[in-house]
Amino acid sequence: MIKKRKMIIIVAVVISLILFAIYLAWPRASESGPSTVEKASGIIELPAPKTEGKMSVEGAIQKRRSIRKYTDEPITLEDISQLLWAAQGITDPEKGYRAAPSAGRTYPLEIYLVVGKGGVKGLLEGVYHYDPSAHALKKILEGDIRSDLAKAAHGQPWVAEAPVNIVITADYNRTTNKYGDLGARFVHMEVGHAGENIYLEATARGLATVSLGSFYEDQVKELLKIPDNENVLYIFPVGHSAS
Repeated sequence: MIKKRKMIIIVAVVISLILFAIYLAWPRASESGPSTVEKASGIIELPAPKTEGKMSVEGAIQKRRSIRKYTDEPITLEDISQLLWAAQGITDPEKGYRAAPSAGRTYPLEIYLVVGKGGVKGLLEGVYHYDPSAHALKKILEGDIRSDLAKAAHGQPWVAEAPVNIVITADYNRTTNKYGDLGARFVHMEVGHAGENIYLEATARGLATVSLGSFYEDQVKELLKIPDNENVLYIFPVGHSAS
């Protein structure tokens, strides 16, 4: 009877050790790629944005430059969180205010993220759409399309070289329905506000970017599967500076 109990205990210990070894060997989302949330639903909840950083607004303004050469070093999910929040993130959940001012709170802008292979730690290559209200990404396309996006951007090589590209579109109707033809001017002002926020946030985080307005819009829309009611206004390659 005693021998039988010892055998049961030994078997239980061996099974426990095997299970523990499997647990240690099992890949973590932060170590090997995207989270299980992304794999299951295509939704990626971004880290909460921080409102204090290592660089002042004045320092970021002083250091901001347009940079077109990037290393192949990946950026982090925290970087993505801060950049997208700076562009269109919610800054007042109760009132729904966003990081960039919008005429009449019409918020015509939409943000897309083009991620290259190995471009972001913990995020697979593909095209994502940013949801400001949830501060989350929704995957809309698989694969690394940076080379095709660079061709659509009149062959600008830095689009293919940067780990990620932020693409900003606008649905003019959201603003012109309220302000008529004058609304188009307001949309252009707003995208400028959002673009400068991207520049300053990138600079504050030790990253580099450049604003691009030269591209074949129809090709970009087809590549990213952008809805017909949206117009492409900006492409921002983002990465670590190689200059």
